[in-house]
Amino acid sequence: MGWGPDPIWSDSKIESSESADISKGCTKVTVAVDPKTAGEYLVPGQYVQVRPNEETKPLFLAITSAPEAENARFEFLIKKTDDNTWISADAAAATVQVSQVLGGGFPMQKQLEDVSTVLLFAAGSGIAPIRAAIASGDLQDGRLYYGVRTENDLCFVDEFPAWKKAGIEVVPVLSQPSDGWKGKTGYVQNALEEDGVTDPKTTGALLCGMKDMATAVTEALTGAGVVEDRILTNF
Repeated sequence: MGWGPDPIWSDSKIESSESADISKGCTKVTVAVDPKTAGEYLVPGQYVQVRPNEETKPLFLAITSAPEAENARFEFLIKKTDDNTWISADAAAATVQVSQVLGGGFPMQKQLEDVSTVLLFAAGSGIAPIRAAIASGDLQDGRLYYGVRTENDLCFVDEFPAWKKAGIEVVPVLSQPSDGWKGKTGYVQNALEEDGVTDPKTTGALLCGMKDMATAVTEALTGAGVVEDRILTNF
Protein backbone atom coordinates (compact mmCIF):
# COMPACT_ATOMS: atom_id res chain seq x y z
CA MET A 1 0.00 0.00 0.00
CA GLY A 2 3.03 2.27 -0.08
CA TRP A 3 3.09 2.85 3.66
CA GLY A 4 6.41 1.17 4.34
CA PRO A 5 7.30 -2.23 5.83
CA ASP A 6 4.89 -4.59 7.53
CA PRO A 7 4.18 -3.52 11.11
CA ILE A 8 5.84 -5.25 14.05
CA TRP A 9 3.38 -4.92 16.93
CA SER A 10 4.05 -4.43 20.63
CA ASP A 11 1.51 -4.07 23.42
CA SER A 12 1.11 -0.57 24.82
CA LYS A 13 -1.17 1.21 27.24
CA ILE A 14 -3.12 4.44 26.92
CA GLU A 15 -2.16 6.55 29.93
CA SER A 16 -4.35 9.58 29.32
CA SER A 17 -6.99 10.88 26.95
CA GLU A 18 -8.39 14.41 26.88
CA SER A 19 -9.99 16.91 24.52
CA ALA A 20 -7.43 18.93 22.59
CA ASP A 21 -9.69 21.78 21.51
CA ILE A 22 -12.75 23.68 22.70
CA SER A 23 -14.97 22.11 20.05
CA LYS A 24 -13.90 18.64 21.29
CA GLY A 25 -13.32 17.52 17.72
CA CYS A 26 -9.81 16.25 18.48
CA THR A 27 -8.40 14.18 21.31
CA LYS A 28 -4.89 14.26 22.77
CA VAL A 29 -3.77 10.78 23.77
CA THR A 30 -0.63 9.70 25.64
CA VAL A 31 0.49 6.09 25.17
CA ALA A 32 3.20 4.29 27.15
CA VAL A 33 5.20 2.35 24.55
CA ASP A 34 7.86 -0.33 24.62
CA PRO A 35 11.29 1.25 25.34
CA LYS A 36 12.65 -0.28 22.13
CA THR A 37 9.91 1.44 20.14
CA ALA A 38 10.61 4.73 21.91
CA GLY A 39 14.27 4.43 20.97
CA GLU A 40 13.36 4.14 17.28
CA TYR A 41 11.77 7.60 17.25
CA LEU A 42 14.56 9.91 16.13
CA VAL A 43 13.07 12.54 13.82
CA PRO A 44 9.95 14.73 14.29
CA GLY A 45 7.37 13.80 11.68
CA GLN A 46 7.75 10.04 12.04
CA TYR A 47 4.65 7.95 12.67
CA VAL A 48 3.38 4.61 13.95
CA GLN A 49 0.40 2.39 13.31
CA VAL A 50 -1.95 1.84 16.24
CA ARG A 51 -4.79 -0.67 16.67
CA PRO A 52 -6.80 -2.11 19.56
CA ASN A 53 -6.65 -5.69 18.24
CA GLU A 54 -5.94 -7.79 15.16
CA GLU A 55 -9.52 -7.45 13.90
CA THR A 56 -9.48 -3.64 13.68
CA LYS A 57 -7.90 -1.67 10.86
CA PRO A 58 -4.96 0.30 12.30
CA LEU A 59 -4.64 4.07 12.35
CA PHE A 60 -1.56 5.78 10.94
CA LEU A 61 -0.68 8.40 13.57
CA ALA A 62 2.06 11.00 13.45
CA ILE A 63 3.77 11.28 16.83
CA THR A 64 2.94 14.65 18.38
CA SER A 65 5.62 14.69 21.07
CA ALA A 66 9.31 15.32 20.41
CA PRO A 67 11.79 12.39 20.24
CA GLU A 68 12.70 11.48 23.81
CA ALA A 69 13.72 7.83 24.10
CA GLU A 70 14.07 7.81 27.89
CA ASN A 71 10.44 8.89 28.32
CA ALA A 72 8.95 5.85 26.48
CA ARG A 73 5.72 7.73 25.86
CA PHE A 74 4.21 8.91 22.61
CA GLU A 75 1.59 11.63 22.35
CA PHE A 76 -0.93 11.67 19.52
CA LEU A 77 -3.54 14.10 18.24
CA ILE A 78 -6.57 12.30 16.85
CA LYS A 79 -9.44 13.80 14.89
CA LYS A 80 -12.58 12.09 16.14
CA THR A 81 -14.52 9.90 13.74
CA ASP A 82 -17.07 7.12 14.16
CA ASP A 83 -14.37 4.59 13.29
CA ASN A 84 -11.81 5.54 15.95
CA THR A 85 -13.85 5.83 19.13
CA TRP A 86 -11.73 3.05 20.60
CA ILE A 87 -8.94 5.64 21.01
CA SER A 88 -10.55 9.07 20.49
CA ALA A 89 -13.15 8.59 23.23
CA ASP A 90 -12.28 8.25 26.93
CA ALA A 91 -9.93 5.30 26.52
CA ALA A 92 -7.51 5.83 29.41
CA ALA A 93 -5.99 2.56 30.71
CA ALA A 94 -6.98 0.67 27.55
CA THR A 95 -4.42 -1.62 25.93
CA VAL A 96 -3.48 -1.03 22.31
CA GLN A 97 -0.92 -2.39 19.88
CA VAL A 98 1.70 -0.02 18.45
CA SER A 99 3.95 -0.72 15.48
CA GLN A 100 7.61 0.11 15.11
CA VAL A 101 8.38 3.75 14.25
CA LEU A 102 7.96 4.38 10.52
CA GLY A 103 8.80 7.06 7.99
CA GLY A 104 11.71 9.45 7.64
CA GLY A 105 10.03 12.42 9.31
CA PHE A 106 11.16 15.98 8.60
CA PRO A 107 14.89 15.90 7.64
CA MET A 108 15.47 19.32 9.17
CA GLN A 109 19.11 18.96 10.17
CA LYS A 110 20.06 17.76 6.69
CA GLN A 111 18.01 20.01 4.41
CA LEU A 112 17.49 23.15 6.52
CA GLU A 113 21.10 23.55 7.64
CA ASP A 114 21.58 26.94 5.94
CA VAL A 115 18.06 28.23 6.63
CA SER A 116 17.50 31.18 8.95
CA THR A 117 13.69 31.30 8.79
CA VAL A 118 11.27 28.38 8.69
CA LEU A 119 7.64 28.71 7.62
CA LEU A 120 5.36 26.03 9.07
CA PHE A 121 2.02 25.06 7.56
CA ALA A 122 -0.57 22.84 9.21
CA ALA A 123 -4.21 22.13 8.45
CA GLY A 124 -6.46 20.54 11.08
CA SER A 125 -4.88 17.58 12.83
CA GLY A 126 -1.83 18.10 10.60
CA ILE A 127 -0.58 20.22 13.49
CA ALA A 128 0.51 16.94 15.14
CA PRO A 129 3.97 16.45 13.55
CA ILE A 130 4.49 20.22 13.35
CA ARG A 131 4.06 20.38 17.11
CA ALA A 132 6.68 17.62 17.45
CA ALA A 133 9.09 19.66 15.33
CA ILE A 134 8.56 22.75 17.48
CA ALA A 135 8.91 20.76 20.71
CA SER A 136 12.16 19.24 19.49
CA GLY A 137 13.93 22.60 19.81
CA ASP A 138 15.45 22.27 16.33
CA LEU A 139 13.58 25.35 15.07
CA GLN A 140 14.73 28.75 16.24
CA ASP A 141 12.95 31.35 14.13
CA GLY A 142 9.75 30.85 12.20
CA ARG A 143 6.08 31.39 11.62
CA LEU A 144 3.32 28.79 11.83
CA TYR A 145 0.26 29.18 9.61
CA TYR A 146 -2.33 26.97 11.29
CA GLY A 147 -5.56 26.41 9.40
CA VAL A 148 -8.80 25.19 10.99
CA ARG A 149 -12.49 25.92 10.53
CA THR A 150 -13.25 27.96 13.64
CA GLU A 151 -11.32 29.39 16.57
CA ASN A 152 -12.71 26.61 18.76
CA ASP A 153 -11.00 24.01 16.56
CA LEU A 154 -7.49 25.24 17.37
CA CYS A 155 -5.47 22.64 19.30
CA PHE A 156 -2.58 23.24 21.74
CA VAL A 157 -3.65 26.86 22.28
CA ASP A 158 -2.18 26.77 25.79
CA GLU A 159 1.24 26.12 24.21
CA PHE A 160 1.18 29.09 21.81
CA PRO A 161 2.86 31.50 24.30
CA ALA A 162 5.74 29.06 24.83
CA TRP A 163 6.09 28.59 21.08
CA LYS A 164 6.26 32.35 20.61
CA LYS A 165 8.90 32.60 23.32
CA ALA A 166 10.87 29.92 21.48
CA GLY A 167 10.74 32.01 18.30
CA ILE A 168 7.72 30.49 16.54
CA GLU A 169 4.93 32.98 15.78
CA VAL A 170 1.50 31.32 15.45
CA VAL A 171 -0.84 32.69 12.77
CA PRO A 172 -4.28 31.04 12.99
CA VAL A 173 -6.18 30.97 9.69
CA LEU A 174 -9.92 30.27 9.89
CA SER A 175 -12.04 29.05 6.99
CA GLN A 176 -15.33 29.62 8.88
CA PRO A 177 -14.60 32.54 11.24
CA SER A 178 -17.08 34.04 13.65
CA ASP A 179 -18.29 37.61 13.13
CA GLY A 180 -15.87 38.90 15.75
CA TRP A 181 -12.74 37.24 14.35
CA LYS A 182 -10.02 39.78 13.47
CA GLY A 183 -7.30 37.43 12.30
CA LYS A 184 -6.61 35.82 8.95
CA THR A 185 -9.34 33.97 7.07
CA GLY A 186 -9.52 31.49 4.23
CA TYR A 187 -6.77 28.91 3.94
CA VAL A 188 -3.09 28.83 4.87
CA GLN A 189 -2.01 29.25 1.24
CA ASN A 190 -4.07 32.46 1.07
CA ALA A 191 -2.32 33.78 4.18
CA LEU A 192 1.07 32.94 2.67
CA GLU A 193 0.20 34.83 -0.51
CA GLU A 194 -0.90 37.84 1.55
CA ASP A 195 2.28 37.94 3.65
CA GLY A 196 4.77 36.84 1.02
CA VAL A 197 8.27 35.52 1.71
CA THR A 198 10.75 38.10 2.96
CA ASP A 199 13.98 36.32 2.03
CA PRO A 200 13.34 33.17 -0.02
CA LYS A 201 17.05 32.35 -0.31
CA THR A 202 17.28 31.70 3.45
CA THR A 203 13.77 30.30 3.98
CA GLY A 204 12.66 26.70 4.47
CA ALA A 205 9.26 25.17 5.17
CA LEU A 206 7.54 22.26 6.89
CA LEU A 207 4.09 21.14 5.69
CA CYS A 208 1.44 18.77 6.97
CA GLY A 209 -2.16 18.65 5.83
CA MET A 210 -4.36 17.58 2.96
CA LYS A 211 -2.83 17.15 -0.50
CA ASP A 212 -4.46 20.22 -2.04
CA MET A 213 -3.07 22.44 0.72
CA ALA A 214 0.43 21.01 0.41
CA THR A 215 0.39 21.44 -3.37
CA ALA A 216 -0.86 25.04 -3.19
CA VAL A 217 1.65 26.03 -0.50
CA THR A 218 4.53 24.38 -2.36
CA GLU A 219 3.60 26.21 -5.57
CA ALA A 220 3.38 29.53 -3.70
CA LEU A 221 6.74 29.00 -1.99
CA THR A 222 8.63 27.92 -5.10
CA GLY A 223 6.98 30.76 -7.03
CA ALA A 224 8.40 33.16 -4.44
CA GLY A 225 11.87 31.70 -4.89
CA VAL A 226 12.14 29.16 -2.04
CA VAL A 227 14.33 26.20 -3.01
CA GLU A 228 12.10 23.14 -3.42
CA ASP A 229 14.51 20.86 -1.50
CA ARG A 230 13.90 23.08 1.53
CA ILE A 231 10.14 22.44 1.51
CA LEU A 232 9.71 19.38 3.72
CA THR A 233 6.76 17.07 4.27
CA ASN A 234 6.56 14.04 6.55
CA PHE A 235 4.97 11.78 3.93
